Amino acid sequence: MRLVKNAERRTNKVINGAPFPSTDVNKVSSLLKKCPIASETPLLELSDFLPQGNLWVKDERERMGLGSFKALGAAYVIASDAQSLTETPCSTTLEGKTYVTASAGNHGLSLAAGAKIFGAKAIVFISETVPETFSDRLREKGAIPVRKGSDYAASMSAALEAAKENDWILLSDSSWENYTEKPLKLMEGYLQMAEEAMKQCESKATHVFLQAGVGGLAGAVAAHIRKIWGDTPTITVVEPSAAPALQASIELGKPVLTEGPDSVMGRLDCKEPSFIALNGLARDADFFLTLDDDEVTICLEKMSNANLATTASGGAGVAAAMNNQVAKLLKMNSDSKTLCFLSEVAE
Repeated sequence: MRLVKNAERRTNKVINGAPFPSTDVNKVSSLLKKCPIASETPLLELSDFLPQGNLWVKDERERMGLGSFKALGAAYVIASDAQSLTETPCSTTLEGKTYVTASAGNHGLSLAAGAKIFGAKAIVFISETVPETFSDRLREKGAIPVRKGSDYAASMSAALEAAKENDWILLSDSSWENYTEKPLKLMEGYLQMAEEAMKQCESKATHVFLQAGVGGLAGAVAAHIRKIWGDTPTITVVEPSAAPALQASIELGKPVLTEGPDSVMGRLDCKEPSFIALNGLARDADFFLTLDDDEVTICLEKMSNANLATTASGGAGVAAAMNNQVAKLLKMNSDSKTLCFLSEVAE
């Protein structure tokens, strides 16, 4: 475990060529009202679960039937593309278009679902390490899985090359130099769960823990929290010790490509941050925390027994809040009200 304070809480961008995260939740909510399967997810409240204070958990395991918060990402972007063409998009609006990405999990499913609704094709590059069961799930959603590369980074490089060669639409959940428009819109979709959570909480949270891979969820939620709740909550970003991309980038004040072994927190095992998320979290987050695999997995059984069954990736934020040492360092007490996000269903 390693905790780093964001001493500057920068008001200036770390990366001038990338925007801050969007905070326009009205765009998201107005579009979701037109979606028949969109509905609010619950906020669970647990007392006597954390070392100090009460816990609120925004439960994203059943979001739009896709099993994770990612349902609000790629599918939202594709729906926005369809609506830009017509006020009444339908199953043929995006015929002839192909969306492509790389994914090790839920992002690919969201892209597949969105493309299928509006008549587009979806191609998802996956690495050699991704289980075949995930390929099957992609096919069930109408996507074409393509195995390429030994890891996620290699798969993304292949997806980028395929997009250029075939004039396909690249839809990544990360952002980098000269690639920010689609990821900005994708992160905007995540504002919906932040908006719901803050309305469901009976008062402002004192502490918020946000798990992060490239940082999309954390960046979007932190930006909305600061807009609505101001500086009241202490916001802590949680990453695997094997992939401290955001923590390392904050310390150096620039994007860092990190190295490390594979983590059991596979969805968070991202070695390089999203530029948009890094800008936002440098401004909005108070602390950056890395946890070892065993510090998360040891919490999963207790979480499951409390109706919080999830993966190590989906429960990393809750695991951080459960950590006695973290509670002491962040000065959590019996009056603390902690908000976390359960980001995916158990496998």
